[in-house]
Amino acid sequence: MIMSSVGKSSAKYDQDKLRWDLIPLEAVEECVKILTFGAQKYGENRWQHLEDFENRYFAAAMRHLVAYRKGERVDHESGNLHLSHALTNLVFLIWKELQNGK
Repeated sequence: MIMSSVGKSSAKYDQDKLRWDLIPLEAVEECVKILTFGAQKYGENRWQHLEDFENRYFAAAMRHLVAYRKGERVDHESGNLHLSHALTNLVFLIWKELQNGK
C-alpha cells in the first residue's frame, strides 16, 4: 500500500543551520583553482607554513586587488583571475585567524 502525503505538511527544523545552498559554487571553484595551482608550484598545503604569514598574505591579496582595480583581470603567471587569487589569500588569512582563536 502506498501512502500519500498530499495535504500533509511536514516540519523541518533547519532555520538555525548554515545555509550552504547560498554559496556561489563558481566562486569556490575559483579558489580551488588557485589552491591547485599553488599545490603544483609549491607543494600541497605549504601555504599554511609561510613565515610572516599575515603580512605576506595581506600584501599578496592587496597586490591582486590593486592589479584588478587597475584593469588587469587575469594574473599573467597563473592565467587565473586576480580576484580569485585575492579571494584565496583572504581565505588563508581567515584560516589563520580561526587557528589563532583556538
